[in-house]
Amino acid sequence: MPAIKKSGSRRQEILQCLAHMLETEIGARITTARLAKEVGVSEAALYRHFPSKAKMFEGLLEFVEESIFSRITMIVGESNSATERCQLILNLLLGFAQKNPGICRLLMGDALIGEHERLRERVVQFFDRIETQLKQIIRDERMLQRKDHLDAGILANAILSSAEGRIQQFVRSGFKRLPMENWDKQWHYFANHI
Repeated sequence: MPAIKKSGSRRQEILQCLAHMLETEIGARITTARLAKEVGVSEAALYRHFPSKAKMFEGLLEFVEESIFSRITMIVGESNSATERCQLILNLLLGFAQKNPGICRLLMGDALIGEHERLRERVVQFFDRIETQLKQIIRDERMLQRKDHLDAGILANAILSSAEGRIQQFVRSGFKRLPMENWDKQWHYFANHI
């Protein structure tokens, strides 16, 4: 998995193998025994680095959050228009998804069936944070321009829902239907309404 930096640490190797298994073993439940075999260590060795499988999933979610939100902070700080900032954020999300198919299963909840509820809540919070950021960008721009057409929250929800739908299609298609495919044309439609 190219997106997680190879630091040589066993912890990173475990996360990379987990993400790879999520990508290649679609629909299969990932067990610690299978993951240990893939990494080439014992289950006990896995538990020396992560106290539970839930903590392994949390490690992947931390990687996603750090990757996405650090870049969103940079995008928001740029002096682009609201439309450009929203586009950059959604391109970031969809591009990240396209480069990390296994992690998409995590973000869409597919890999979390039967896992701890707190993992699902963390995914919900991840998307809520992105939606809040989009809403704030749209609201700030509209206040400057005195536009009152449609509530910023409704627009933010619509464009994020579209992006989430594309990620879900990517997972559902077995990673054949790429999130960025024709996105620029769809974005052009949204941009005319922001």
